[in-house]
Amino acid sequence: MIEQQHKIKRAIIMAAGKGNRLLPLTHTTPKPLIPVNGVRMIDSVINGLHKNEINEIYVVVGHLKERFYEWVKQYSGITIIDNPYYETCNNISSLYVAREYLSDCIILDGDQIIYNADILSPYFSRSGYNAVWCEEQTNEWLLDVNNGVVTSCSRTGGTKGWQLYSISRWTDEDGEKLKKHLEYEFESGNRQIYWDDVAMFCHFNDYSLGIKEMQKTDIIEIDNLQELVSIDSSYIEYIPENGGITK
Repeated sequence: MIEQQHKIKRAIIMAAGKGNRLLPLTHTTPKPLIPVNGVRMIDSVINGLHKNEINEIYVVVGHLKERFYEWVKQYSGITIIDNPYYETCNNISSLYVAREYLSDCIILDGDQIIYNADILSPYFSRSGYNAVWCEEQTNEWLLDVNNGVVTSCSRTGGTKGWQLYSISRWTDEDGEKLKKHLEYEFESGNRQIYWDDVAMFCHFNDYSLGIKEMQKTDIIEIDNLQELVSIDSSYIEYIPENGGITK
């Protein structure tokens, strides 16, 4: 049976977080706007979307949001969405405030570096996440996949599975479901979870998710200063010899 093909119409970029693991840089600059080898993280995401002709883009902001209002002036087709809950809630709040745009959409984090724009292809047959095959031990979320369908997800990682990355696509039908499930969880007070928990755990049986395979070298997710320095040595001054973080 040939599965129906869908095409992404819009993108939602999550960029509201405080980026505490990149302090002191994030005292004055939101993590997605930090340059890495001369290119701001979020610009690599925008460039990847544009290469795939995804031009309707929504960026959810919170921490140092005024910096994003300045940044966005260089682009057309990007709408800023303010998340007033970012200081007290987990990132479920960011997708909640952007829930009107979940139909035929791709959801990404703004603090990723995209090296291969092909991983943001707008064409897909099943809602789900980009993933990398992981043979060795990982502590990241790990998916079991059978015949192209995700059958389970481990929050604590493991071996020999598909590591979930923060790039996901949602059909019109699944986007509408996700909207209702976000509203239910958030408005019921379940505000300290990741938005991904909504589909992957809270309402997993209501979806039939797949994956888009990619390679680890296609993308980098920078989690802390040490990882940043390993990619861009110009930030070495922020890591003293004793391994601490300059305040």
